[in-house]
Amino acid sequence: MLKRLLLGLTAVSIVALSGCALSPQQLSPTPKLNGSLTAVGQGQPVVVKVVDGRSSPVLGTRGGLYADTSNIVVPAENVLPKLQAQSEAAVRLLGFTPTQGGGNVPQLTVVLAETKYQSPKESNYVTSADISATLRAELRSPSGRQYTGRYGASLNQRFGMAPNVETNTKLVSDVLSDALTRMFRDPTIGEMLQSR
Repeated sequence: MLKRLLLGLTAVSIVALSGCALSPQQLSPTPKLNGSLTAVGQGQPVVVKVVDGRSSPVLGTRGGLYADTSNIVVPAENVLPKLQAQSEAAVRLLGFTPTQGGGNVPQLTVVLAETKYQSPKESNYVTSADISATLRAELRSPSGRQYTGRYGASLNQRFGMAPNVETNTKLVSDVLSDALTRMFRDPTIGEMLQSR
């Protein structure tokens, strides 16, 4: 009887511990422009380029007892093409025409500057996370005028249980969407894209 009880407790302990060990997650977020933009251009061409300026594709960890095994990763190839498509769509909504080249047109470079995912270090369980993203706009007009702007977004999310890939993908998508929307709602972007 005692032997069965010990075996049962051991099994429960193993299940409990395995619940604290979280696997790495590779996310493929889908940023989307929120709401409408005011058109200020008349179809002028603009070169639009999106680049990864992060020091690492690792956003952070989900925390928990074995935080070292629970990295959250967003590879450049999982997000840059989507940011490129949304940036070109935003430029069209502003009244301009995205183009691949041309030396005598304004150039907009959208830099994915930072993505972060932080969980409380003091807890053995994942109860919340701070997620943030920062984009940088670098504009250059043919006349040599330049503008750089930083646009960030963040959120704090509480969890009843450790978040899965779908939940974290949505959260990272949300902060990227907010940062992207803030960028293209900056009136300076439209003004600079009009300058020659």
